[in-house]
Amino acid sequence: MTEETITEILPPIRHWPALVLNGVDFDPVLTELMSEGPVTRIQLPNGEGWAWLVTRYEDVRMVTEDPRFSREAVMDREVTRLAPHFAPARGAVGFLDPPDHTRLRRSVAAAFTAKGGERIRETSRRMLDELVDELLQDGPPADLTATVLTPFPVAVICELTGVPAADRHGMHAWSRLILSSSDGTQVSERARHEMGAYFADLIGLREGSTGEDVSSLLGAAVGRGEVTLEEAAGLAVLLQIGGEAVTDNSGQMLYLLLTRPGLAERLRAEPELRPQAVEELLRYIPHRNAVGLSRIAVEDVGIRGVRIRAGDAIYVSYLSANRDPDVFPHPETIDFSRSPNPHLSFGSGPHHCPGAMLARLASELLVDALLDRVPGLRLAVPPKEVPFKKGTLIRGPEALPVTW
Repeated sequence: MTEETITEILPPIRHWPALVLNGVDFDPVLTELMSEGPVTRIQLPNGEGWAWLVTRYEDVRMVTEDPRFSREAVMDREVTRLAPHFAPARGAVGFLDPPDHTRLRRSVAAAFTAKGGERIRETSRRMLDELVDELLQDGPPADLTATVLTPFPVAVICELTGVPAADRHGMHAWSRLILSSSDGTQVSERARHEMGAYFADLIGLREGSTGEDVSSLLGAAVGRGEVTLEEAAGLAVLLQIGGEAVTDNSGQMLYLLLTRPGLAERLRAEPELRPQAVEELLRYIPHRNAVGLSRIAVEDVGIRGVRIRAGDAIYVSYLSANRDPDVFPHPETIDFSRSPNPHLSFGSGPHHCPGAMLARLASELLVDALLDRVPGLRLAVPPKEVPFKKGTLIRGPEALPVTW
């Protein structure tokens, strides 16, 4: 972009409060920001100052894939943010740039390949069948979140990370405290520290291991001197927490299918559509509140005629990118035949979610099991009475009361 095409006039700063959003309602502030232009400025409830926000699909991809925007540089900054507490561990994979980021991700890559997914597919299906057996045996009504949508993803991520079944409940409790924005900094940080110490012990016991789970792969990488024990434990924590998001995402998916029965009926009639339908539901659901982690421009960059100066903080919105009409015609419509569907629900660039394969696997298994084995499944309360989580960074139903 030439200097002549760059404007120096700054757009106004928009305050973006922490809204309480119900169901799958799209954030009205984000809708306004999308309409105001491709590059805007925002101020979130916590942190300091303001940050740029890009909302268009191509710009989101550019910022997340361009090395001129650094995650590591955020470490020493008090950037405006949604979360009330911000204390990233130095060396945490979410705050690394290549080549360190690449080195750390490579150590667990084998667990997240198609082969890695197939390794746990049958075990996952068996665990899910047992949960659905219990659901049917206990009979209606039931809370789908408590009976299936919470224990199943926790069991799957623990299977992948190598956490013994006896420790799953503790993992879930830690993850929820870490993801909460309402329990305070000390509670969240203590939970993160305790989970990190747990994984440091688990990984330390597996140096030289030939196992295929994440803890074994990390133990082997530590043993070879490729990563430090601290780095390995931090990565395991991140992956474990990410697995919890499947509970919330699948909760939103099931809420959509149960509040729009025509969609569920189509998937019962055309099961071959289900993988494609899961992709479209992943594109459509507003899986988080506001925006995630920021980046810092390490040199001046022009975006859509706006100069982002070196040192400026910038956010991307994957939610708005997934509603960009230039990429997704009629973005407000749930279209199971949408193809191609290059949604960014798992991010893009080096920080693309490593657990994308796991989330797809769990979501597809859940849709299959609940549609096929509980054919009369429906909400037990009016849609507006389904309680959604408050004070969390990730959106999802607190409970999903169903009957059949």
